[in-house]
Amino acid sequence: MKKSLLEDNEKLVRKFGAKKLKDAPNFYAFNRGLVYSHRDFDKFYNALKNGEKCAIVSGVNASGTLHIGHKVVFDINLFFQKEFGIPVYIPISDDESYVAGKVDSQEKALENSIKLAGELLAYGFDPKKTFIIIDQIYTNIYNFAVKLSKKVTLSEIIASYGYKKEDNPGLYFYPAVQSAHVLFPQIHAGIKNVLVPIGPDEDSHLRIARDIASRAGYTKPSVLHVTFLPGLDGEKMSKSRNNMISFEDDEKTLRKKANKAISGGRDTAEEQRKHGGDPERDMACFYLSKLFLDEKDGNNLLIDYRKGKLLSGEVKKIFGDVLVDFIGDFQRRIKKISKNDINSCLMKNK
Repeated sequence: MKKSLLEDNEKLVRKFGAKKLKDAPNFYAFNRGLVYSHRDFDKFYNALKNGEKCAIVSGVNASGTLHIGHKVVFDINLFFQKEFGIPVYIPISDDESYVAGKVDSQEKALENSIKLAGELLAYGFDPKKTFIIIDQIYTNIYNFAVKLSKKVTLSEIIASYGYKKEDNPGLYFYPAVQSAHVLFPQIHAGIKNVLVPIGPDEDSHLRIARDIASRAGYTKPSVLHVTFLPGLDGEKMSKSRNNMISFEDDEKTLRKKANKAISGGRDTAEEQRKHGGDPERDMACFYLSKLFLDEKDGNNLLIDYRKGKLLSGEVKKIFGDVLVDFIGDFQRRIKKISKNDINSCLMKNK
């Protein structure tokens, strides 16, 4: 992984008081350096091991579709849900997507949110232990947000987000809504031990939420900072660079993207067999060893690539096959998700 992709994580430790992760479960996301730092994860993990009530809150943006960059956070959430049986609360930010101009209408935001809810169930979340919050449906969340809004100042929000007078007031209020999402398990189920896995760019949201929690008499949520995943070109993953893998990609597109992934190989197959390749540069090697293969197979792949026993084209073929299996299986599961399945997980006003 490029050093530049860890800059935001390192900045959180150096400038904003986060801590590097030490004690963690035996799970690939932790073992392979995909989680860098935290806030109070040690407290959450100790409570979890001691059998105390715990929960996860993990939001999704309603402006787009799922992609491979979501995988690590989703897998962490599923690990804790399956291993410890804890509930997962998933706010889908239909209102933020609208006020921030990421979608053109509230109707589109709601449509995207319902679609995402089905995809989350298809990914593997337990419908009996998963609570999906779409604010247009569960409007009670705004009552909680109004209560929390008195515990933060406009100056703090401007300092954290850089909003200007030209920005609409919905943006200014949304940090209170997001804090309501994060603290919701405490009022919904009396669960004080809450973990929020996020990317490092989302830490400002959690700093606001933690400040509000302490001022409003709630327990501060714990935070895990997942590292940014590189895109297929080795740079930060983004829609504008078209360097990500969508969960909606068909087989032809997946294989094409796998073949376009930046290579760590030599100019010719003969040179690579003789001198070996560089798996640190090769994105197919990265994805396979970090996200998909077990530890033994992943290590063997890197060794063989470095020794020239495995060529770049062969690794890309393996990568393409893995993507087709993984995303094809996900797409087949989506077709089995019914409206009733989705409806059973949605939080609703009483």
